[in-house]
Amino acid sequence: MGHPEDYHQAFQSALRRYPVQMVGIRQPAGFEQPFRILPMSMMGVEKVSIHCIKHPNKTNAESLSDITFRVSWKKQSPFAGKTNKDLTPMIFHATLLIEIGTEELPPLALRRLSEAFGKEIGANLHNARLTHGEISCFATPRRLAVSIADVWTHQAEQEQVRRGPSLQAAFDDQGNPTKAALGFARSCQVPVDDLTRLTTDEGSWLTFRKTEKGQPTASLLPTIVSDALARLPIPKRMRWADRDTEFVRPVHWVVLLLGGDVVEAEIMGVVSGRTTYGHRFHHPGPLVIGKPDDYVGLLYEKGKVIADFDTRKKRIRTQVDEAARGIDDRDGQAIITEELLEEVTSLVEWPVAIAGSFDQQFLDLPDKVLVGTMTGHQKYFPVADHQGNLMPNFITVSNIQSRNPQVVRRGNERVIRPRLTDAAFFFAADLRKPLADRLGELKSVVFQKKLGSLLDKSQRVSRLAEQVANALMDPALGDLDKGMGSEEITLASRAGLLCKCDLVTQMVGELPELQGYMGRVYGERTDEEKTTAIALEEVYRPRFAGDGIPATRVGQITAIADKLDTLVGIFGIGQIPKGDRDPFALRRAALGILRILIEGGLNLPLPPLLDAAVGGYGELFDAKKVTPKVLDFMTERLRGYFAEQGFEPDVFAAVVARAPDRPLDFAERMRAVANFRNLPEAASLASSNKRIQNILRQVTSEGDSTPDSSLFGQVNEELLQEDAERDLATHLTALTPKVTGLLSRRDYTAAMTYLAELKNSIDAFFDAVLVMADDQRIKNNRLALLRDIHSLFSETADISRLVIK
Repeated sequence: MGHPEDYHQAFQSALRRYPVQMVGIRQPAGFEQPFRILPMSMMGVEKVSIHCIKHPNKTNAESLSDITFRVSWKKQSPFAGKTNKDLTPMIFHATLLIEIGTEELPPLALRRLSEAFGKEIGANLHNARLTHGEISCFATPRRLAVSIADVWTHQAEQEQVRRGPSLQAAFDDQGNPTKAALGFARSCQVPVDDLTRLTTDEGSWLTFRKTEKGQPTASLLPTIVSDALARLPIPKRMRWADRDTEFVRPVHWVVLLLGGDVVEAEIMGVVSGRTTYGHRFHHPGPLVIGKPDDYVGLLYEKGKVIADFDTRKKRIRTQVDEAARGIDDRDGQAIITEELLEEVTSLVEWPVAIAGSFDQQFLDLPDKVLVGTMTGHQKYFPVADHQGNLMPNFITVSNIQSRNPQVVRRGNERVIRPRLTDAAFFFAADLRKPLADRLGELKSVVFQKKLGSLLDKSQRVSRLAEQVANALMDPALGDLDKGMGSEEITLASRAGLLCKCDLVTQMVGELPELQGYMGRVYGERTDEEKTTAIALEEVYRPRFAGDGIPATRVGQITAIADKLDTLVGIFGIGQIPKGDRDPFALRRAALGILRILIEGGLNLPLPPLLDAAVGGYGELFDAKKVTPKVLDFMTERLRGYFAEQGFEPDVFAAVVARAPDRPLDFAERMRAVANFRNLPEAASLASSNKRIQNILRQVTSEGDSTPDSSLFGQVNEELLQEDAERDLATHLTALTPKVTGLLSRRDYTAAMTYLAELKNSIDAFFDAVLVMADDQRIKNNRLALLRDIHSLFSETADISRLVIK
């Protein structure tokens, strides 16, 4: 079946102009869709051909819909001789481009907004039954864009099946439709004969099948885009001009292309088109996008905009490193943090790194003051030498390619000098007043209106730090080898008292992120003990996930006391974190306490610590009400902590069932149970323990799975009748002293490994012995044996909760 060459060329020209990759036709069952234009073999039909039989202008089609194609097959087909007009709609795949042009977007939110926009567009396409390919997100300070490959240009059909009455209820014995069948047909607006039948394993029913025709993608895109924009994570939206629309920043242009065609829509009050805009200074004029695949290249070559966030970020890192290495041939090293790099990437569209310098005298300031001034205010990258010492230099990233970069450099140097001068003034002024003399200033700073001032909190933390330190010396609470001398206890109390004093200094007022660090610096320079000064910085650790715990014992004690005071206080006034809201960072505080106790090796129990913290508030709270709530909250944080460590959920369930109240002890049990879980005997022993637990629960009046020994008495060797029970009792008797000795030293791993040796004896017992014997004495003796086994395993965890496949 040939076709004229000019029509073939017209078809190929149309395909080149419109980025169509595949074509499909709505077709009856038995044929797959979509299928490629090129000849292929599918479902027994060979050499599918698409023939151009009508074209208004053989070489220049304004729209694919202006072209008519004939579909034919070498073998006989129900489609032979049909045209695409008979088999509409034809489904093409094209690239979709969406760009929202705005005023400068918030830099700290740019990546999050970009990723959320792409995710929402993809989800909306899926919900609209529009198949698509890879999603690419682009973001600059003035635009959010998404490019999606292989988007269907027509929505797929959807068959809806409505189930009616069962066939038994739908027809009488003579096969006539009943009122149920007639009513169902009437509700579907069809005669009974047009209803279909559905048969499954559950029965047979009358059904009504209706095919919902798909809509053109272009008609769906305005809603898809608008809904995606409405669901972006924007805490506070704004309005502009006299419009009712709201967005994070005013919208100035919208690009909406499907293949080479503009999708007409009004988004955020702006009519869509194919026009974008380049760099604000290098190319402020319009740029016309021919097709989506031209977008990135067009912006880069003509618009002087690097649209891809990660490409721009990589370029900034490379330029900053090169600029630092080229400073006075000293081969400097730029200090690049991920947070600053992300923010700078969000501030520029065409980055150009430039090195600058400042007066050598400012190097007398503490390093973090210099770094904070450069990164916090100016978004500069500091530079250090190979020994890690700061150099009097910085790297700034400009948003323009200046013809005279020296002017840009000098301008930035003029800006940083007053900033550093202010920092030097604040530092000198703060040093004139020791931290202890600032305690009175804390009285006027509110910690929480129901919980008093920062002075009140400091005094509570001081007393609590002393109590925590003393607890380490109490053999009933802590570990003697982790104890502290009286001098260290005094230092911890002192650190607790002074730990908030730097909050009222001028430097921390200017650079709040330096809280704690400035406390240490000022403490060291105003004759505080070095240990106390270090604790003033460590009290805030760990600050974030992945941050280390305090390195010193005094710092650990002070940090625990500070976090405990905040936890019980906020819980006491009922402001428990809900959802994403956690204004007092209680989750971080709880996890910080747990990490310090576990990773710092402090075997302290939580309940008495929490009770002591509640006691610091005097009569304000009742420990019986507050402590259990905080314990539950911390248990959930402990669950998350171990999950991040890679422990299986059933291991946590097994340990938490025993309710150990010391986080360090809890962690040691977790490691032991995780190790036990990997033993070949574990699955059988977990099952056996569950069986033992069920037996004991059945025979105890209170339903307690771990009854007292007095219920069954001690195991009597003379009442052991079967070889299997004698063997088990002998094996248990031999192991018990070893296991109890290991448990007393908290060597749970070794104890559980020894207990695994009971596997064969326990299996043999259940195979050969009837526990519920008719003779009451023999039954109780066997129950006592099982109780002893269960009790020994339960010293570590409830292994019946392990799920081992």
